[in-house]
This record gives sequence, C-alpha cells and structure tokens, in this order.
Amino acid sequence: MDNRVWVPGTSLLAGPPTPRRARRWLRRVLVAALAGGVVAGLGLMLPEERPHTAVPPPAAGAQAQAQVSTAVTSGVPAALPQLTALIGQQERRVRARPEDARAWAVLGSAYVERADRTADPADYPRAERALRTSLRVRAAANAEALDGLAALALARRDFPTAKEYGEQALKAAPNRWTAYPPLIDAYTGLGDYKAARAALDDLLELHTGAATRPMVMARASAVYRDRGWREDAVAQLTDAAAAADTPVEQAACLTGLGELAWERGDLQDALRHFEAAVRLDPDQRAAQAGRGRTLAALGRTQQAFAAYGAALARYPSPQDAYELGELYEAQGMAAPALAQYAQVKALVRRQVAAGVDEALLIGRFEADHGDPHEAVVRLRAEWERQPGIEVADALGWALHRAGDDKEALAYATAATDTSKGGVRSAPYAFHRGLIEQGLDLSAPARRHLQEALRLNPYFSPLRVPAARAALDALGDPADEAVPGAGG
Repeated sequence: MDNRVWVPGTSLLAGPPTPRRARRWLRRVLVAALAGGVVAGLGLMLPEERPHTAVPPPAAGAQAQAQVSTAVTSGVPAALPQLTALIGQQERRVRARPEDARAWAVLGSAYVERADRTADPADYPRAERALRTSLRVRAAANAEALDGLAALALARRDFPTAKEYGEQALKAAPNRWTAYPPLIDAYTGLGDYKAARAALDDLLELHTGAATRPMVMARASAVYRDRGWREDAVAQLTDAAAAADTPVEQAACLTGLGELAWERGDLQDALRHFEAAVRLDPDQRAAQAGRGRTLAALGRTQQAFAAYGAALARYPSPQDAYELGELYEAQGMAAPALAQYAQVKALVRRQVAAGVDEALLIGRFEADHGDPHEAVVRLRAEWERQPGIEVADALGWALHRAGDDKEALAYATAATDTSKGGVRSAPYAFHRGLIEQGLDLSAPARRHLQEALRLNPYFSPLRVPAARAALDALGDPADEAVPGAGG
C-alpha cells in the first residue's frame, strides 16, 4: 500500500515551465544587464566610470589570504571562514582597483564556492557580476574568469553553459587542470560519457603539482563512481584523503568516501567517514546531511532528526529538506512531513530566483508528492536541454507515476543500462523494477528490485518497504528459464 503524503495540485513553482524561447530571451536580457553599469550589491563602478585609486597596503595575514586566493582559483576547497575573509578582501580590492581582472575573477570564484558550502544561492548573482566584469576588463586569455563561469554554471545545473565556458577555458590555457573538472561534469550532465572519459584521461595525463593532486584524484573517483567502478573510486579517494594538505580538503575526501560507503549499504563505514569529516570541518554540509541519512538507516531516528535539523539550520538545502520530509513521512509523522515539504518549496523558489535550474528536484517532488503530469512536462523539457542519466531516471519515474509505463521503461533502461552509459544505483533499479512490474514483466521486475536491495538495503526510508512489498507481490520465480541480467 502506498502510504506517502500526497500534496495534489501544489506545485513547487507557480505556473508552467518556462518555454525554451522565453528562457533564451530572459538569459539575453540578464546578460545584457549584467555586462554593464553599476555592479549591484557591491556599489562598484566599472573601470571606465571610476578613476584609478591606489590599492591599500597589505593587511595582516595577507600572505595567508593570498594562499586562499590561489586555492580558490585552483579548484582546492577552502574553509568557510577563510572564504568569507577572502571575499571581504577582494571586495575592498576591486573597489580600489576596478580594472584588476584577476581580483574580480577571484571574487567571483569565491562567491561560487561559498554558495556551495552554505547552500545560499544569493552569492550566485554576485558571482556572475564579478566574473563577467573580469571578462569585460580583460577578455583575452582570462582562464580564471572562464573557470569561474563554468563552475557557476555547474552550481546552477546549467550544463550547456558549463560546457561552453569550460571549453573556452581549456582553449585559453590547455595545461591548466582546473578547466577539466567542470568539463567532465558538464559532459556527464549532457549525457556525453565518451567526452567525459576523454576529458578525465587528458586531466590524468597532466603533470599537476602536489597541492592539487588530491583534487585530481577526487575528480577521477567521481567518474569511476558514475561508471560503477566502486573499488577504483574508493581507492582514488582514499589516496586523495591521505595526500590532502588541509583539514578542509581531507574532510571533502572523507565525505566522498562516506557517500560511497552509503551507496553500497555499509552504514558503519559511512557514519565513520561522515563524522570524521564533520570533526575536521564543521561546515562540511554534505557530511552533516549524510550523517543524518545514515543514522536514520541505523534506526537512530531521533539522532537523525537532530542531525538533519542542525544541518538545515545552518545550511538550508532543498535536497536535504526533502530527505528530512521523507524521513518524517516514513515514520508516519504526516504534519512534520508536510511542514518540511513546505520548506522545500520555499527553498526551491529561492534557488530558482538566483538562476538555479531546479527542474530535476521539482520533477522528483511532483512525481511523488504533487502532480506527476506536471513532473513529466518539466522533465521532458529538461531532457531535451540536458539529457543526463539523472534526468532519464527522473523522467522515467514521473511517466510511471503518470500511468505511462511503456514510455517510462525506455528512460528507466537508459538510466540503468551500464553498457550504454547507465549506472548501478539502488534508487534507479527500484524505479525500473516497479515500472516493469506495471508492465507485467515479472522476471526483470524481480531482478531489478532484488538488485536495488542488494546494492543498498537502506537506500530510502520510504522506498525500501515499497521494494520489499513489490517483491512479495511478485512471489517466487517460475520454473522456466529467466532471461540474462542485462541492463
């Protein structure tokens, strides 16, 4: 029986999805507005509008700030207090010397990273203004600004734009390693796995320094994870954590190891890594949420509520709020679940207002807790624009929820067929299994539901019971031969 909390007719966003033509028009307007005039939010005038002013003398700790500046533009994570200090320093610098293209690029990149660390999208428009100003000041060979714009596009889930800027950055500085990670993520988000692997191969052939090698290994780990090479992914991240120079870098690697342990259902290992990451870096948001997820799977529900609550109080992420809502729902706590879903809606609206493409999260929410038909409309548009594996899975599931299992199966297969770019994922296998059950394909349905529970017996507090119930309904396999596992 489906006991989920339903919120019919309550879309995360008012109104239908923005048509592609309207989105293109809006983007042109925003770009034109951002390219000239006063830099809003900082009160800064562009170079031709303001006379030159001498840069103030270096403040105490300037050498440390210079190191953080280099880290930010080199793809190495920085501690949140250091980021905040760096942003203040760079804001003062661009006020004093508005023609300093690198200062604008550092400022923009620091905004992007701070937004990622805090889940506060208000930094994204600031980042875009700073990075576009850097390009306006110096358009030629400005790889730092292009890297920053690629990272910003990725943070907003705009893979076509990330690909565009990433390729420009690579052309401007072919031996600069920071151009490759955004390109790898962009190609993956666009479903171009051959290009993603080629970009990783090129990255691994570069002679990167010791300071950046851990982040290169972490990037390789992410690609290996996506391809299902879990042991290779763990080995790369373990080496990266051992080689990390700072607690923040090490915490990022340990968080990744926690995620890998979670995905294979190793709860104790996942919790150990998440808690170690939080001890090293209390601002490691993903580790905080991972800790809540793992505690819930261990049956330590009250501690899980507290962990999620603490994470959301400091870093209100819509994805984390969604997870907490489903945990309440799984515990039969309908009122707190509905309150949490209301928070998800508010947080999604805030993200969208800052230019983030939240079609994937909106589609997932609508499919399970709102209007599945609206989910299909939104996810079809997203698939047309950036046909990655996550979108294939979400669209297939939305079609299933809307009653079209035949079409749903094509997308679910694309998400799970590892021979064609799909991945081995417990939620994806669960979705495919229920779609196949709806089509009376008992043998493959049983196989994929069993695979979901084998990959991670704890993958969702709501969907694990549904998977077990579906398997019970399917019963034991018939005596006739079962087709090969394939896909």
